[in-house]
Amino acid sequence: MTDTTIAAVRVSKPSLLHEMRAALVVWEREMIRFSRDRTRVIAGMVQPLLFLFVLGGGLGSLVAKSTGGVDFRTFLFPGVLSMSVLFTAAFSGISMVWDREFGFLREMLVAPVSTTSILIGKCLGGATVATIQSIVVLILAGLVGVPYDPLMMLEVLLLLFLMSFMITALGLLLSSRVKQVQAAMPLVQLIITPLMFLSGALFPLSNLPPWLTVVTHINPMTYAVEPVRHVIFERLDIAPAARALLDPGISWGSFVVPVPLQVLLVIIASGLLLTVAVRMFSRTE
Repeated sequence: MTDTTIAAVRVSKPSLLHEMRAALVVWEREMIRFSRDRTRVIAGMVQPLLFLFVLGGGLGSLVAKSTGGVDFRTFLFPGVLSMSVLFTAAFSGISMVWDREFGFLREMLVAPVSTTSILIGKCLGGATVATIQSIVVLILAGLVGVPYDPLMMLEVLLLLFLMSFMITALGLLLSSRVKQVQAAMPLVQLIITPLMFLSGALFPLSNLPPWLTVVTHINPMTYAVEPVRHVIFERLDIAPAARALLDPGISWGSFVVPVPLQVLLVIIASGLLLTVAVRMFSRTE
């Protein structure tokens, strides 16, 4: 009889550092996928530019009298920035359906790390990719009358990162219920497109019909878009009347919601979406 030597197997003990490393690996994978997918990069850049220069230029002359002398493309710029991260982040989250179909998701879930770490890494990756793509639009700020203020750009990028994290978490939640790639794309369009159009990205929140005011106020994207517009409009030299018309802020009755509270609501929504997504993946996989 020959002796059989069994190789020792060491499984890392659960720890915060271990979970952070797992999230970092998932984040790095998203960066690699992004760098190798040139079609995705180009498509993510072209769409916002069409909205800004084609839609903005086409509607500019039509709405010139109702913008208080402000170029409509200037008003549209914060919304286009938001849209530049919206679809990229959503598709980053819903891409988990591809991982499931090709078996990579199961390999990640059987690893000695928590589902929470995996999904946090996915959200951080999706948010990073979306924010990087938004830089292309941000570089064009001077063409639409927005100053190149370094502090403003830093604040905008941070806000876009938070927005992207929330939308990626939403995409993950949707992907927890979708089993086939063919069903993923229509679902994203069905959910994400209304969120975009009902967020105030393409129109001011002032003087809206009552029903539209209610819908925009319950849309979490509104609280992500408005801080971006507020930060940019703080740097613009426009009349107070035009500012009140184009950037009235968000009000709950007579209470004007401060921007820090809006950002806090986005953070809370991100946490809730991520928590539900973790639970859904834990149940279905």
